[in-house]
This record gives sequence, structure tokens and C-alpha cells, in this order.
Amino acid sequence: MEQKSTEELEKILQGTHTCQVDTYLENNADSLLDTERPFSSYMRRMIKKAGKSQQQVFLAADIPERFGYKLLSEEKHTKQRDYILRICYAAGMTLEETQHALTLYGMGQLYARIPRDAVLMVAFNCRRGSVLEVNALLAAHGMEPLRTCGETA
Repeated sequence: MEQKSTEELEKILQGTHTCQVDTYLENNADSLLDTERPFSSYMRRMIKKAGKSQQQVFLAADIPERFGYKLLSEEKHTKQRDYILRICYAAGMTLEETQHALTLYGMGQLYARIPRDAVLMVAFNCRRGSVLEVNALLAAHGMEPLRTCGETA
């Protein structure tokens, strides 16, 4: 069964009565996130949607495979939003999908009033090139590149 979009689910919920919640959950189980690990569930879905393997995404994100798997399985947690942004960009996610991933991970979304975030938003909207090219765009505007694993700054 094909997964429904968030918009489709919201439309269904508008016409759902409290006595129909069990039916909604059952009928839409394939479209709902794992409640234990929503970020992990979401990211697996996005990577699959992109037709990529997790290994391909970690390589493109320049994130060590083992560390990447631990992040996506939520076995390990990071405070570095840049790591999640690298993975999202490498997975070919849209800005909207990336904002949702950041929220599910418990991080703040990119914010248009913060110059570095604004440049990153443009990069996600234009979808040109690799993470290295995103870093070149940041550097061209005098901003810090997306951090990679092992950097302490």
C-alpha cells in the first residue's frame, strides 16, 4: 500500500470522530511513524523514497558509516545540527522534509533571520551539487561550513 502524505492524513483526520481513532490508526498504519523512534522511521522512509541506501547517504554526507547508522537508529544522539543537515542534504531531502527531520530529532529548524541558516535554506531549495558545494557556498559568504564528525569547533 502506498504511503499517504501528511496533507492526506490531515484531511482524513478532519473528518475523523474520536470513536474512529482505532480505525484511523489501523487503516493508515503504513503511513504513520514509529512512535518509539519517529526520527529513525522518518529518515528510513526518506532515504528509501530517494532510492538511495543509507551507506550511499553517509558517503555523500561525509559521515562515518558506523556513526551515521547510530544517529539514524537513534542509538546515539548529537547536539550538532550540522550532522543532521549533512545527512538530509545527501539524502536529497527538500527544505520542508529537512525542517521536519530536525523537529523529529529535537533540534531547531533552520530560521530565515539567521544568515547562515538562510544560506542553507537556499541550498536546500536549489538542490545543486554536493555537501562540499554547500560548504563552498557558505565559505563564499564568510560563514562556517557544515561541521563534519571529529571537528570540535
